[in-house]
Amino acid sequence: MNISLPDPMKDFVEEEVAAGSYGSVSEYIRGLVRSAQTRKAEEQLSQLLLEGLKSGEVVEGTPEFWSNVRQDVASRIAEHKKKHGKK
Repeated sequence: MNISLPDPMKDFVEEEVAAGSYGSVSEYIRGLVRSAQTRKAEEQLSQLLLEGLKSGEVVEGTPEFWSNVRQDVASRIAEHKKKHGKK
């Protein structure tokens, strides 16, 4: 992959590499791509959380609520194991 940059941007990247922040121009670009990937994943998670908040009735997470959730999950796991012959 080849990337063309205007001289001021190219100079900036080269200065970052020369300052020791990055080992190479490729490492700098990989860092930018990773940051963009992280930012996108965080935006998607935020969107899903907002959708979840708007999707239904609010339920307080009391100790009893979590106990019921754990029991439900344990029952589902046991049923899955029973159906698939696993112990």
